[in-house]
Amino acid sequence: MPLATRPLLFFITFASSLLIARVQAKVHHHKWEISYQFKSPDCLKKLAVTINGQTPGPTIYATEGDTVVIEVKNSLLIENVAIHWHGIRQIGTPWMDGTEGVTQCPILPGDTFVYRFLVDQAGTYIYHAHYGMQRSAGLNGMIVVKVPDGFKEPFTYDREHSILLNDWWHNSTYEQAAGLALPGKQFTWVGEPHSLLINGRGKFNCSLNVGGTCNSTNPECAPYMLTVVPGKTYRLRIASVTSLSALNFEIEGHSLTVVEADGHYVDPFVVKNLNIYSGETYSVILKADQDTTRNYWLASNVVSRKPGTPTGTGILHYYGVPRGRLPTNAPPVGPLWNDTMYRFNQSVAIHAHPSFIESPPSKSDRMINLLNTQNRVNGVMRWSINNVSFDLPHTPYLIALKDNLNHVFEQRSPPDTYDVKSYDIFIPPVNPNATRSNSIYKLEYGSVVDVILQNANTLTANNSETHPWHLHGHDFWVLGYGLGKFDPESDPKRYNLKNPILKNTVVVHPLGWTAIRFKADNPGVWAFHCHIESHFFMGMGIVFEEGVEKLGQLPKFIMGCGESKLGN
Repeated sequence: MPLATRPLLFFITFASSLLIARVQAKVHHHKWEISYQFKSPDCLKKLAVTINGQTPGPTIYATEGDTVVIEVKNSLLIENVAIHWHGIRQIGTPWMDGTEGVTQCPILPGDTFVYRFLVDQAGTYIYHAHYGMQRSAGLNGMIVVKVPDGFKEPFTYDREHSILLNDWWHNSTYEQAAGLALPGKQFTWVGEPHSLLINGRGKFNCSLNVGGTCNSTNPECAPYMLTVVPGKTYRLRIASVTSLSALNFEIEGHSLTVVEADGHYVDPFVVKNLNIYSGETYSVILKADQDTTRNYWLASNVVSRKPGTPTGTGILHYYGVPRGRLPTNAPPVGPLWNDTMYRFNQSVAIHAHPSFIESPPSKSDRMINLLNTQNRVNGVMRWSINNVSFDLPHTPYLIALKDNLNHVFEQRSPPDTYDVKSYDIFIPPVNPNATRSNSIYKLEYGSVVDVILQNANTLTANNSETHPWHLHGHDFWVLGYGLGKFDPESDPKRYNLKNPILKNTVVVHPLGWTAIRFKADNPGVWAFHCHIESHFFMGMGIVFEEGVEKLGQLPKFIMGCGESKLGN
């Protein structure tokens, strides 16, 4: 074929494919009512925030290229609502990200808000509340985006199932938030969760007599049962919406092959159990190839924190075995909770699939060093980044920046780094005091940004915590992990530029660092924060702005709060 003919043929083929894709793309309509309902997910009855009476909420199914429309009515009476579509990049629709104070005003009691966005990338995702601490009250669920017809994934399976992991408290999110905001000795930590849930089901020990109505025979808390046919192969889409806990998930007697992480294909590797952090999603391949005359445990265990919560359990049910027959062994307890190297090595093992490598830019235009520390501000316990504890404004950044309302948030840029040479990450902060601010990082549109997340000792000696960080509006390359303090001279020389995985949520291990790289090429304002609910509530987050001037006029329906109220 003459070379001159090839571009024309390519254009005709591309245009035809685009037309077919548009014809085949669907619009999925959902109508949700958010309300409080009494629920007993772990056998103890309490008020939960539900979607159409359910918690978790319904799974959203779509195909890459489809549009999802969700009409959300807030029937909470006295609470606002906002819902974040975690992992959906919102390219061209930043006002649909569902982040109160960043991209939209909250949905007021009695009001209805319509989310409408394109799902541009196949994979496993989640949704959850992004207002206050409502996520831990039950407002969450899964998003499954299928590949288009004709696309072949790099693995095969017969059927698939979704597994949503969560932690659960009996006290209200109001009580938790109030305790976190109290000064000095009045400060009250949320504590370890009372139960771990698998697909919204757990088992609290009713004999503990903690008050309230607890009924161990309530069908709402019957264990989740995953039924498999002997000899078949299954894709399990596993997601974590925990508010605090890092988890280890295991299926007794079966190995799991990791094949997808946060919507990107993984160079497959086999694990006995999977470490999964809040906000992460994975697909694993399970073969139903064990003894078919018995059932097996699904087990979820807390790692990285000293467990104060019993193992969360479900049942792997081999078809043909009586459904009520419990496994004969005790549920797996998982690895040691404080085995940091076990979790670190699993993080390092995740690479892009050889056939689906998206190479990162060879260098960055800007490096931002973020030191995570625990501090105090006017006697109140806070988390800080480079000694700045984050606050959300009353007028969302997206609206303020587009309408030049510069006075509604601090204009001074937050610090790009800290005193890397002298700061000792292995001891409590010498100066525990920090400042509060709502300033943001302004990125040059189209630039390549490196972010180094550095973990340090908390205010308690010999203590450092695990932090999963989530970036809205983007996927990023995970360039490397390390234990100890990041060295800006030597550590970048060891970055993985060959086959790094793309993710939207990544863990920072205790007294360790994680390096990521992303392109600031999605016009909008995007939150980047620790996905532990109480940590973000206490200030562990930042916000990036990029290319807002490239956006057209913002829709009026995202306004109505702060200085975006009608008439202002």
